[in-house]
Amino acid sequence: MPKIIDLASASRWVELRTTKSDWKKADPKLLGTLLTHLHLIRAFEETVVELALDGLVHGPAHSSIGQEGAAAGSIVPLTTADQINGSHRGHHQFLSKALGYITSGGVDPKQALSAEVDTLLQRTLAEIMGLSQGFCRGRGGSMHLRWAEAGVLGTNAIVGGGVPMAAGAAWAHKHAGTDAVAVTYFGDGAVNIGSVLETMNLAAAWKLPLCFFIENNLYAVATHVEEATAEPRLSARGQAFNIPSWKVDGMDPLAVHMAMEQALQHMRAGHGPVIIEADVYRYFHQNGGFPGSAFGYRSKEEEQAWRQRDPLDLLGDQMMQRGLITAKEISTLRERLQASMKQATDALTEPDPDGKRGKKRIRPELWPRADFRDVGVRGDLSELEGARTEEEATYRGKLEDRKFIDVVADVMARRMETDDGVIVLGEDVHRLKGGTNGATRGLKDRFPDRVLGTPISENAFVGLGGGVAMDGRYKPVVEFMYPDFMWVAADQVFNQIAKARHMFGGEINMPLVLRTKVAMGTGYGSQHSMDPVGIFATSPGWRIVAPTTPFDYVGMMNAALKLNDPVLVIEHVDLYATSGQAPVDDLDYQTPFGKAAVRRSGNDLTVLGYLSMVGHSLEAVEQTGVDAEVIDLRWLDRASIDWETIGASIQKTNNVLIVEQGSSGTSYGAWLSDEIQRRYFDWLDQPVQRVTGGEASPSISKVLERAACARTEEVAEALKETMRAQGITGEKV
Repeated sequence: MPKIIDLASASRWVELRTTKSDWKKADPKLLGTLLTHLHLIRAFEETVVELALDGLVHGPAHSSIGQEGAAAGSIVPLTTADQINGSHRGHHQFLSKALGYITSGGVDPKQALSAEVDTLLQRTLAEIMGLSQGFCRGRGGSMHLRWAEAGVLGTNAIVGGGVPMAAGAAWAHKHAGTDAVAVTYFGDGAVNIGSVLETMNLAAAWKLPLCFFIENNLYAVATHVEEATAEPRLSARGQAFNIPSWKVDGMDPLAVHMAMEQALQHMRAGHGPVIIEADVYRYFHQNGGFPGSAFGYRSKEEEQAWRQRDPLDLLGDQMMQRGLITAKEISTLRERLQASMKQATDALTEPDPDGKRGKKRIRPELWPRADFRDVGVRGDLSELEGARTEEEATYRGKLEDRKFIDVVADVMARRMETDDGVIVLGEDVHRLKGGTNGATRGLKDRFPDRVLGTPISENAFVGLGGGVAMDGRYKPVVEFMYPDFMWVAADQVFNQIAKARHMFGGEINMPLVLRTKVAMGTGYGSQHSMDPVGIFATSPGWRIVAPTTPFDYVGMMNAALKLNDPVLVIEHVDLYATSGQAPVDDLDYQTPFGKAAVRRSGNDLTVLGYLSMVGHSLEAVEQTGVDAEVIDLRWLDRASIDWETIGASIQKTNNVLIVEQGSSGTSYGAWLSDEIQRRYFDWLDQPVQRVTGGEASPSISKVLERAACARTEEVAEALKETMRAQGITGEKV
């Protein structure tokens, strides 16, 4: 018979409930502030629901009516330096944090609110209606609300998607030596998502001052929490990660406030993250102005039972029992806020001249201009002004023959030496003498607190990098060991990091560098070998650089680190062991932004390539004798590519061959050839020709791997075929 030993969790997990004594001792000013926050949110949300029912909200209107207590209770104790982000249902958190920013000393519910509060209500309403005076200039709507000055990092339409970003904010606060914290709000539907659980683990391992605030409203759209998990007490998740957790009645604002005060004490003392689970209830359906019972997944009896626990009534009753306020004064507060909302609505709407009596429309002059559509997808490049740029052919300093991978490590060391804001994170970047290829060699010894070896949790650590970048104090360089792993973290890479600047109004920066390597030919098979450029090129927001020589790597990495946009720096394992000319001591120049390099001049054919395929193309040209012009693209995204150099070459040769190594299905050349034919159709003597790998990903078998990717032989054959199509033949062709 085995001996059974009961084990206990290493962290505290408690349920907090208020007592009569707590209500008697509560600071009257605190209770008044909470009451004002609750009524402001309720009046705002009621207006949004009405406007949605009238067809004046384009898109969703995720009402938080019923959930105000959790937002106000948890946000009122925060400081201006503390930051929050939230989910698609985030109006209440946004308003509470913004109101706290405007009225940092608290609010008297018996006094009229300031004009600043009226402006807050109008701008928030404008954003939800998609209007240009909104906080995100109409781009965010109901689900994407951001006001950086007030400490609102941004609400998020991807369930659980904002959680890793909040971890980045928390890391920045900790690294900066402040006691500020971050709070990330999400619902029961997000608790079982990988990015949330990954971030819980990472935050606990690194002791980040991050509060995971779970609003458990029982339903993920129409699916009850007990259908989704065998442990519906969602704060239990903290036990797996050694995170102290509180479970609290979210309909009781004072209970939430007390739990948050305890959680803040823990975080500000440097003890790491916390979890607060607040049981709340949304009075309406997932979206719009109808109750859940209208859709059949909730009963009217259940809804009525929760409405009888309304946080506004509970707080008002407790204050009246203490003689702090009267029913008339509460009624006046509500009327005053309703009047403010009517004022905001009237400022944004007008009678519809073509509609029925009483029908309104949005004032036409308040819509964003159509030409604002693409503004802010990327930055304006002003950060590169005045930079010293160099090309190898004209460089006047001393050059030596240097190994490519040594230059990769050296330039990163130089940037970390000269810029305290540069940090490096990724799997094993702090081990193995510089990661799996030596690219971070020596960095951990020199900069121990800025080289962060991560768990295997791509969603969490790249999302954390995104949050660090948005913070603005640091420049993260995130390494993905292999590009295929990015698809594990596709939400963070494409939905979050790539879209953030544009989605939140076009003015925020996202200075993040994402390094990875193409590993075709190494025998690592289908899930470690892809070329990701084709997919990144179709994702708005990313810039893409592909250095081919050691000299270019220095200049292009320096430019990437200077840019205020997310930049994919793509490398190739075949280049790591090669050598080329590069400076030893001068590692501070940039490669000219958006300039391709002509590696060989020619008259018969323009060959466009990047990374190792540039070398393969040059070899193929020598073998075939075709007089081809070989262009190393270097900058690959649609906003940075060098059309001037490409166009001049096409107008000379009238033929184009695009060469790349990877799979035809994710080909970069598919986009590039379409764009070339649109721009230069009249100059082309034949359709754009292409070299790619096969449809399948590379396999482990050496023979099948070689068959799946393109190299010199495939380029040589394509050169010959392209010339034959022009009727050009010869001994070599």
